[in-house]
Amino acid sequence: MINSRGYRQIIAAIALVLIGLATGNAHSQESIRVAYSSTDALNSLWTIAADGGFYKKHGLDAEVVYIGSTTVAVSAIVAQDVQIGNAAGSGVANAAVRGADTVSVACFINTLPYELVVLDNIKSAEDLKGKSIGISRFGSVSDVAARELLKGLGLKPMEDVKILQVGGASERAAGFSRKIIAGFPSPPGNVHLIPGGLPHRILANMADSEKPYPLPFICAVTTKRYLARNRPVIKRAVMALIETGHFFKTNKDATQKLIAKYLRGANKAYLDSSYESTAKLIERVPYTTREGMKIQLEDALKQNPGSKMTVDNLIDDSIVREIEKEGFIDKVYGKRG
Repeated sequence: MINSRGYRQIIAAIALVLIGLATGNAHSQESIRVAYSSTDALNSLWTIAADGGFYKKHGLDAEVVYIGSTTVAVSAIVAQDVQIGNAAGSGVANAAVRGADTVSVACFINTLPYELVVLDNIKSAEDLKGKSIGISRFGSVSDVAARELLKGLGLKPMEDVKILQVGGASERAAGFSRKIIAGFPSPPGNVHLIPGGLPHRILANMADSEKPYPLPFICAVTTKRYLARNRPVIKRAVMALIETGHFFKTNKDATQKLIAKYLRGANKAYLDSSYESTAKLIERVPYTTREGMKIQLEDALKQNPGSKMTVDNLIDDSIVREIEKEGFIDKVYGKRG
């Protein structure tokens, strides 16, 4: 029979073992800097992976840094000030045609995540005919989103519905509130962040489209140089983000609290709306869309026509393919029936 002194010795021994294990785990953690470019729900995978302990679970001591400009973020990745970070396909392609070795190793949202906000009295596509919607400028993401959302409704852009260059988000909100425009494209839920609120309805949402516009949007981007030397680190980062995607989809309340931690003014209406759309868009198996990257590369080549870059130069599927083959994704999500 063990006396009280013996119990104390056993407990002390267990504590020493646990401290040793914790120290060993800390020493085995690989330091890495991770960049994200926005505090909205769409970009929250990067911060939830940190707050939820998913980076640590996969052996990464991740410093997660906010870089609001995609161009600056890509430059930081190229300079290896950041080892992996979020960049859309346009950022990868534009840097690559100028000589950078940027590469997308995984993409967690592969479409243009926008919805069409319209006046509350517009209840159908037919009601929108003959009216105007506002974008920032022609050729912008909001322009592409507007045209694709209208096509999805069976409407002809500029013929059935005029598209007006209005300016930034605040200018569009002002034009909408004064009914100068009947609607505008917006990232999911963002209309609820406008002070005072605006009576509106969502007429179309890319998350509900049968064939959403292909765009590598929330992608894990690194350089070929870093990937070649540190492949296991990038693989662990992708695994952490895959687990985070599953957590996002299956833990609504906890996810919304973590989104609100970083986004000021994230009211319940925003959290509910943005969560619903984003959860639908997050990829189970995060291959980068080649169709979408091709579109981005073609645009980039217009500015650098002498470049010999191809889509294969911009995407490395090997890590996601390896993770999928090893059964990790089925383990996280469960096998498909």
